Amino acid sequence: MSDIPPSRGSRAAPPTVNIGEAAPLGDRADNRVLVPAIEGAPPRPPSDLIRALGGQTMGTTWSARVIAPPGVGEAEIQAAIDEELAVVVGLFSPWEPSSEISRFNTAPAGVWAVSQPFWDLLDAAMTLGDETNGAVDPTLGALVDLWGFGPPGPRSALLPVPAEDEIAAAAAVSGWQKLRLNGGARAVMQMGGMRLDFSGIAKGHAVDRVSDRLMAMGATSHLIEIGGELKGRGVKPDAQPWWVEIERVEGSPAPHTVAALFDLAVATSGDYRRAFRHDGRLYPHTIDGSTGRPVSNNLSSVTVLHPSAMMADAYATALTVMGPFDGPDYAEAVGLMAHFVERTERGPVERMSPAFAALLDDDGDRPG
Repeated sequence: MSDIPPSRGSRAAPPTVNIGEAAPLGDRADNRVLVPAIEGAPPRPPSDLIRALGGQTMGTTWSARVIAPPGVGEAEIQAAIDEELAVVVGLFSPWEPSSEISRFNTAPAGVWAVSQPFWDLLDAAMTLGDETNGAVDPTLGALVDLWGFGPPGPRSALLPVPAEDEIAAAAAVSGWQKLRLNGGARAVMQMGGMRLDFSGIAKGHAVDRVSDRLMAMGATSHLIEIGGELKGRGVKPDAQPWWVEIERVEGSPAPHTVAALFDLAVATSGDYRRAFRHDGRLYPHTIDGSTGRPVSNNLSSVTVLHPSAMMADAYATALTVMGPFDGPDYAEAVGLMAHFVERTERGPVERMSPAFAALLDDDGDRPG
């Protein structure tokens, strides 16, 4: 990152998911089944051998089922995945002091040139910020840290909830509308104290990067999972898609749900993970930039399916911020495949967008 002259230009914890061989077709009678439309017969995988790999990254775990062409060994696959994940950490992890995002977050006020990969993700996040009126906001690092969900760690049990003046101070250096970009110079303005945070988009982006790397290696059939964000490409040797079971929220009226991830990704945002309670109130990790506080709208989970894991990740966060009414309306308006579970006085209530309902297999269970 280098200092350059300024110029004009303005510019959300996933569930545990059973990965791989879960829910074969003959055993799914009691499940809700999601099947995307597929035109024609899918291409055969490059071999009949499914390799299982896994590891740790970004404070969580990753796992993969990979069908590679003959001659591509497990060590080569593992090295490629590790390399892509290391790149993502080096760019976007605020927990890594030497990462590009950490260098920007601690830089003095000024306009700073950034790398092309960093620019690409930031620009995508800002575009989503424009489209969702700030429900996606990559500038909320100061608020994320303030509420105890960032690198500084949880707040003291003696002062678990920030004071009003603390929230106001963090909000003053946050907000997607305050960030200015210079596309020609590939540069970003640091206003002084602004801290970027890609936690609502980075894991999905990492899934896409790994998937694209495997495709380039000829491993055209695979299932990738990072911290609950998943993406499936191609089919297995038996011509079955990659079936995954999506975790149900406790008390959810939805049945067990299995999804066929044929060139499709899935991400879930839930208030039951990475949260704390104080005086009987739940404070989840997703921050609403319009209030400077954790979301508080009774949405317990939002699941989004999308061809891009990054977009599924980002939209799941955005719909969570929008809430149980604006979220479903937005999902329907833009054609998102989205499922919502809301806590109400009469118990959990589920909603699904028309595009999500269209995935239901045959006479699949639809809520009234």
